[in-house]
Amino acid sequence: MLSKEERQQMISLMQHEVVPAIGCTEPVAVALCAARAAEKLGALPERVEVELSMNVLKNAMGVGIPGTGMIGLPIAIALGMMVGKSSYKLEVLKEVTPEAVERGRRYIDEGRIGISLKEDAPDGLYIKVLAISGEESATAIICGEHTRFVEEGMDCAASEAEGVGTTEDAGMCVPLTLRRIYDFITEVPIEEIAFIEESAKMNMTAAELSFKADYGHRVGNMLTEGANRAMVGNGTLTHIMAYTCAACDARMSGAPIQVMSNSGSGNQGIAATVPVAVYARDHQVKHDTFVRAVALSNLTAIYIKQSLGRLSALCGCIVASTGSCCAITYMMGGSYGQICFAVKNMIANLTGMICDGAKPGCSLKLSSGVATAMLSAMLAMQNSAVSSVEGIIDEDVDRSIHNLTSIGREAMQETNRMVVDIMTHK
Repeated sequence: MLSKEERQQMISLMQHEVVPAIGCTEPVAVALCAARAAEKLGALPERVEVELSMNVLKNAMGVGIPGTGMIGLPIAIALGMMVGKSSYKLEVLKEVTPEAVERGRRYIDEGRIGISLKEDAPDGLYIKVLAISGEESATAIICGEHTRFVEEGMDCAASEAEGVGTTEDAGMCVPLTLRRIYDFITEVPIEEIAFIEESAKMNMTAAELSFKADYGHRVGNMLTEGANRAMVGNGTLTHIMAYTCAACDARMSGAPIQVMSNSGSGNQGIAATVPVAVYARDHQVKHDTFVRAVALSNLTAIYIKQSLGRLSALCGCIVASTGSCCAITYMMGGSYGQICFAVKNMIANLTGMICDGAKPGCSLKLSSGVATAMLSAMLAMQNSAVSSVEGIIDEDVDRSIHNLTSIGREAMQETNRMVVDIMTHK
């Protein structure tokens, strides 16, 4: 049995990590940092210099910026300074107007924005914005988390040691294991986690809105159209893929659609919740069971990200789809042991999928992730799991998870550098 204090820690962790976002969170975090720098300067700067870690640069180059019809960092930076408010956090660009976009275009055309890669960034997620007007300047730094400001001149390790940043940072210290997560979601009074249902509702709304338009590569729409549906069928697997991809199609193309993120990623939020909601709808899952499943999925994704890191060489769809796989197994009536089987099946299948930046093509990767989630859950319900004599899977499920995250965090660093080099020299 978890104590009341332990339950509250889990709840606080979800409230900290599952939050609304408009637009891809890397360029939005850069816009947020630009907004704070401009606020500190007290005026629109004459010029701005931006330094970014490799993973932030990678994830901000090819994605649409909401409400602009434009792609990439320059317009995000300009609008962050012009209309952004740092108090809005990951919704910093929600007050963008056509007039502001035109002003932003002119600011870019005048050559006022400099963007560079910080080779020795102290963390995988690092953003520094220097706003300059005449002899005056102001600096803002985000490090470690997408909304976590640190003091000028301090690196991430120092800021954490001295307590700089948001008071919510302590939530990341909650020790998780898959067993603790399972015990929590099965024991907690349902009213204490009722709030988490909103993450699924918001992301399903994003998918529904996407079906009404043509965004990105139209992966979601394609799966629902007549001739294609005759090939892929009209069952739960197709529904899960279509809804998940639709929400991603819209978000990665810059549609001004709000989604609920997980661990700083909107796509992870989508992949952790939409498959759960679709399965629950298709199979008339009881409401309380559904809410517990959404909590299970979100917490599992948070747990994996704790050791993988905010940004990595490994595609985040693996993390989030593993969460939704656990939730689907749970809704199927699976035991804790079968949920462990499902996790091992996911890791055995998807480990090694690279992250080559945020972009419309991410919907294709999400389709692979959530399709594998269904397959892994179905195998688990037959008590079938990849064994510890196969590949990187360990008998212990938590060690299996850490084998996955070690590969993404450490072994794939050279892959990450190669990916960024390719992207920046095309």
